[in-house]
Amino acid sequence: MVPRRLAAKASELLEKYPLIVISGPRQSGKTTLARQLRPDFTYVNLELAENRNFAEQDPHQFLQKYQGGVILDEVQYVPSLFPYLKHYTDQRGAAGEYILTGSQHFLMLEKITQSLAGRAGLLHLLPFSNEELSSAGFLPPDAETLIWKGAYPRLYDKDIQPADFYPAYTGTYVERDVRQLINVRNLKQFRQFLTACAGRTGQLLNFSELGGMLGLDSKTVKAWMGILEASFIVYLLPPYHRNFDKRIVKMPKLYFYDTGLACSLLSIRSAEQLDQHFAKGALFENMVITELLKAALNRGEQPSFYFWRDSNQRELDLLIENGPLLKGIEIKASRTFHPDFAKNLLYFKGLDAQLQTELYVVYGGDADQRREHFSLLSWERLGLIG
Repeated sequence: MVPRRLAAKASELLEKYPLIVISGPRQSGKTTLARQLRPDFTYVNLELAENRNFAEQDPHQFLQKYQGGVILDEVQYVPSLFPYLKHYTDQRGAAGEYILTGSQHFLMLEKITQSLAGRAGLLHLLPFSNEELSSAGFLPPDAETLIWKGAYPRLYDKDIQPADFYPAYTGTYVERDVRQLINVRNLKQFRQFLTACAGRTGQLLNFSELGGMLGLDSKTVKAWMGILEASFIVYLLPPYHRNFDKRIVKMPKLYFYDTGLACSLLSIRSAEQLDQHFAKGALFENMVITELLKAALNRGEQPSFYFWRDSNQRELDLLIENGPLLKGIEIKASRTFHPDFAKNLLYFKGLDAQLQTELYVVYGGDADQRREHFSLLSWERLGLIG
C-alpha cells in the first residue's frame, strides 16, 4: 500500500469540517484513501442502484441511518442529497461526520457550492505522484518509462501492464461516463476525438480547428471537452492574465491528467517507442506540469498555474503565481542542458524590473545546478520548486 501525501491534509480538515470531499479521476485511489483515513466509517457506494434509490427516494431516512461516520462513494450520482446533508450536519454540528468522494468534478462542485459552502473541505486526489512512487520504491528509473506507464495506482499495486490497463480504462470509465453525461451517438467519432486530443498535448486548443478535422461543430467539441475536464481526463492550462509585452494569446493549452493514458491513445507501446516519438517533448512537459499540480493539490492548495506566450511567440511553459511571487519554469526533455533553454526565462525576467521571480529549467538529465539567474533541475527533483 502506497501512503498518499493528501492524507495529512484530509485528516486535518476532518477535524474542522462536518464533511470533506475528495474528488479525482476514477481509479486514482479515492476510496482507498477514504477507508485509510477512517477505517471504522460505514462505507456506502452510491454507484449501486439500491443505495442510490434509497438516497434519492427517502433522503431523510437515508441520512438518519447513515450518520456519525460515513463514507459516501461516488456521491455525484445523487446530487439531490446535498441539501439534506446540509440540513442534518447543521443540526448535529459534529466535525468529521462524512467523507464524500466523486469522479465528476464540475458537476459535484456546482452542487457543493450551492448547498455545502463553508461546510465542506474540498480536496483533489490525482494518480500517484513521483514522491509517492519513490517512497514506495516504484519510481521508474527514467522519465520515458514514467511517462509511458503513467501513475494510476492499479498499475503498481497489481503490477498491470499499461497495454492491458489503459484500453480497459478508456472503455470502462471514460466512454461510460461520457454516455452517462451526454448523448454521444457516434462512439467511434468520440474515440477519434480522444486520440486527437492526445496528439495535441501541450498545444493551444482551437475548438474550431479540432472540430473541422473531425467533422464536428465547435459546440460539440466544447461539450465533449467539458466532459473530459469534468471527469479528470484532461485539463486546460490558461494563458497568464497580466499584459506583458502585448500578450495576445487567449487560447488555453491542452494537457492530460495522466501521461500513460495519452501514450495509450497515441498507440505508444513502450518507453523505447516514446523516446523516438514526435510527442515526446510535449508528453515530458505534460508530466512535469502534472507532477507540480499533484504536489500543490496534495498540500490542499488551489494552484494558480498558467503559461505565457507573447506576440513574438516567446513562451514559458509554466508560470506558478504565489502571491506577488512568480515561478517561471521552462521544460525540456533533453538529457543535456543547452544555454538556449533559459533564453525565454531571462527575457521574461527583463520585462518588468519590479517582478518577484524564481526561475527554473527542468530537463531530462540528472544533474542539478544553480546558475546566476535560474536553477537547473532534474525531472526527479521537482519537489525543490515547492
